[in-house]
Amino acid sequence: MGKLDGKVAIITGAARGMGAAHARLFVAEGAKVVLADVLTEQGEKVAEELGDSARFVPLDVRDREQWTVVVDTAAREFGRVDILVNNAGIFRREPIETHSHEMWDEVIGVNLTGVWNGTKAVIDEMRKAGGGSIINVSSTAGITGYAYLPAYSASKWALRGLTKATALDLGGFGIRANTVHPGFVRTPMTEELGDNTANVALHRQAEDTELSPLVLFLASDDSAFATGGEFIADGGESAGIPAR
Repeated sequence: MGKLDGKVAIITGAARGMGAAHARLFVAEGAKVVLADVLTEQGEKVAEELGDSARFVPLDVRDREQWTVVVDTAAREFGRVDILVNNAGIFRREPIETHSHEMWDEVIGVNLTGVWNGTKAVIDEMRKAGGGSIINVSSTAGITGYAYLPAYSASKWALRGLTKATALDLGGFGIRANTVHPGFVRTPMTEELGDNTANVALHRQAEDTELSPLVLFLASDDSAFATGGEFIADGGESAGIPAR
């Protein structure tokens, strides 16, 4: 039996990278999955690959009406919503003195308000299901500061507070909420950052599949007593300065 047999998940940013990796593992573990992303062509290909256990729905996480369509699709096609993985995220790399207000609004809109929108959208269906698990993908940048990433860092720190408030408000309905804090993961979004891993204790990048077992754990009943928590998988980057 799979760890997610009978469960239905929504995963944002699921067209590629970590989101697609999470979707593949979830389906392998028995889940039905709604993949959501702004990258329609790539998202549809992943859903086609996963077969009858997956559906793709276009989603800009900033758009509340599109969130309604995503949740309605999950409920109509698969009967319920048990899991939400708020994985969609963007960054704009610019020092704070030249980082524009428009960049700030864009990053906060996707990385923070998008998570708020998704959380609000799934509450009713999770309550009907008798509970659920919300997994918010933060970052090592939500644990420590990073130069040239003011909006990104602010959004990922804010996710910690939003997640704890969610856990406290919704725990009585059996709905759990936790953050995952990936470090330097090899994805299309991080290509421009190069391969500088001098400050990573393991001295390497993670593959996009390496965070999926942690997300699976938080989605499954194996983590039934975990809520309001922060789960770091960054190769030791936030631990301190590694030996050279």
